[in-house]
Amino acid sequence: MNRLHPISRLLHFIAVLSMVSAFFTPLWQIQLWAPQYPEGLNMKIWIDHLSGAFDIINGLNHYIGMAMIREEMFPEFGFMIYVMGGLIALGLLSAFMGTRRWLWIYVITLCLGALAGLADFYRWSYEYGHNLDPHAAIQVPGMSYQPPIIGYKALLNFVAYSGPDIGGGIMIVSGVFSGILLGWEQFLRGRRKSPVKSSGVIHAAAIVVTLFVTIMITSCERGPEAMRYGKDECESCRMTISDQRFGCQIVTKKGRVFKFDDLCCMHDFVKDGALIEGDIHERYVGDFNRPNAFIPVQSAFFLRGAVKSPMASNTPAFATEAERDAVKASAGEGAAASWPQVVMEP
Repeated sequence: MNRLHPISRLLHFIAVLSMVSAFFTPLWQIQLWAPQYPEGLNMKIWIDHLSGAFDIINGLNHYIGMAMIREEMFPEFGFMIYVMGGLIALGLLSAFMGTRRWLWIYVITLCLGALAGLADFYRWSYEYGHNLDPHAAIQVPGMSYQPPIIGYKALLNFVAYSGPDIGGGIMIVSGVFSGILLGWEQFLRGRRKSPVKSSGVIHAAAIVVTLFVTIMITSCERGPEAMRYGKDECESCRMTISDQRFGCQIVTKKGRVFKFDDLCCMHDFVKDGALIEGDIHERYVGDFNRPNAFIPVQSAFFLRGAVKSPMASNTPAFATEAERDAVKASAGEGAAASWPQVVMEP
């Protein structure tokens, strides 16, 4: 039979009804931490407006050329109420109809809506982090400031976090719960008369759900983490990482982060076979002038032999060539280098 069990219908109805909270609670949040803001700066995204410390964030972002965050830049605020209302109405209709067919329609629509929302948020964050004012007071060549879609990311001396807030969390739990009920009904209780006809629906839904899960996983930013100096341990030499000018990180393709106290430790870790090159997503080196800011090694400007480092690589990294040359002139020694010169040449 195609009918849902009465308990499944009731549970699905409650799950859909919980999504009404999206009208009264924030859906998403972006948080920033830095040494000067240890308590963090929080911006919340509601269904039709913004709240939080975005005025302070705007003031900080002005120096690096990012656009001012205003509600007018989110046209979605004008129609999201209706989209959410439509999803809830469809969910309630599927509970009222009480069939697996309608539950399929609701779950697939919810997955497609989530994919569209993530894609729209990525589009906004990309434009926001890449379209910078060329006359900004602080400019780092090749640097972009795109916040993460989901998870943590280091941006200069800030650590940014992006993820669901109360309303968004309830929506995710509600959608997952309805999907579990569908799985229960379809695969444990369902007995269709025409398995050939149903297989097409199952395959289509499986593709949509797989796409959703894949994007949720890949949208988690694979970037460097904030270094806890004085607490984190170097993966290679096992010494406590303490010098904020020389910390390094390797981020794997699966998102795992390995931390090191010096450039030579990071190099030896791979050279000794603890991690194979094919598993590496990116190497990051600490910015000598900006504590807890990390630069991809291909974009860094290195200076060999001018400043002592914890494990004697003596090779600080800089975000700009001018910053490197200034330290070289001050020290009166050192040789400019780029990646991979710093690890390939003695």
